[in-house]
Order: sequence, then structure tokens, then C-alpha cells
Amino acid sequence: MSKIGYARVSSESQNLDRQEDAFQALNLDKIFTDKMSGKDANRPGLQEMLDYIRSGDTLVVESISRIARSTKDLLSIIERLKEKGVAFVSLKEAIDTSTPQGTFILTVFAALFQLERESIRQRQREGIVSARLRGRVLGRPKATYPAEWNEVYAEWQAGKLTAGAAMRKLNLRHTTFYKLARQSQRERAAS
Repeated sequence: MSKIGYARVSSESQNLDRQEDAFQALNLDKIFTDKMSGKDANRPGLQEMLDYIRSGDTLVVESISRIARSTKDLLSIIERLKEKGVAFVSLKEAIDTSTPQGTFILTVFAALFQLERESIRQRQREGIVSARLRGRVLGRPKATYPAEWNEVYAEWQAGKLTAGAAMRKLNLRHTTFYKLARQSQRERAAS
């Protein structure tokens, strides 16, 4: 009977410190992690943990939002754990599915998390529509050719400059430089 931890953050740039700190006093036997969105259950750390965990084990998470972002996914994962004879504990919400009350509370919390996520998406969609109705342009501004583009581009095409040197001369980032280069090639082919 092992205590297994699962921690997740939404991107590579985020760290797991806060969750790992919450696990510190629990003397967990193993911790599985993911650094990716929880929008679905297709996460390598989660799948590895689900394959690893055995009957009698307890899975511990810092918060239920770390294991799943939708009620459907959460309940599916919890059902899979239940079939394996594994208890689920969420520290933040003080949920323990080894009790009927814990299972009930987990279901309620999962529905609330999903409601909040969907409400955020709805407000975001409404905000975008409202901004567009007011004539606001959303997204990144379109890349424009720098004043010295034609000379530097010609030097780069002729092999007199490396791409890196051309980018530095034009003060452009890699993606912008190549985007403008493709655009320039299309324009020249069209004329």
C-alpha cells in the first residue's frame, strides 16, 4: 500500500514547487508529474501513474483541478482508480474517496470547477465579440517590412549575409524574418 502523488502545471515555463511543497510532509512513495494543460486526460505523467498505481494505494493531489479540468475527465479517472481499488485524496478540498461523503463532495466540486472553466470561456468569447463590435483589432499586429528590407533581403538571397546577420541588421525576430521572407517571395512570384 503506497501513497502516490500527482502534480501538474499548465506549461513548461511553470514550476511544480507549490504542489511538491504540499506533498513534503506526506512521505509519498512516488510522484508523477506533467507540465501541460489539463484540458484532457492525454498526459504522459497521468497515464504512467494510472498504469503504475495498484490496489490498496492512495493517490494524492494538491487540488482536483490538477488532475482534471472537466467533470467528465475527473469522474472517468476516479472511476478507473475505484476499479483498481485505489483511494483518492485532494489536499486543498479535503476530499477522501475512501468515504461515501468524500465521493459525493468530489462530484460536486468537479461540477463547480467545470462551471467556472466554462464561465471563463463564455466571458472571453463575449469580450472578443464586444471588442470587435467597437472596431478593436485583436491579435498580433501584422508584420511590416523594415525600411531597409529590400537591400538586406537581396544580400541574404545572394548568400552575402547569413539569416542571423540579416535578422540582426533588420532587428527582427526569427519568426518575423522568415514570415516576411515568405511573404516577399509570394509577392515577387505574383508580379
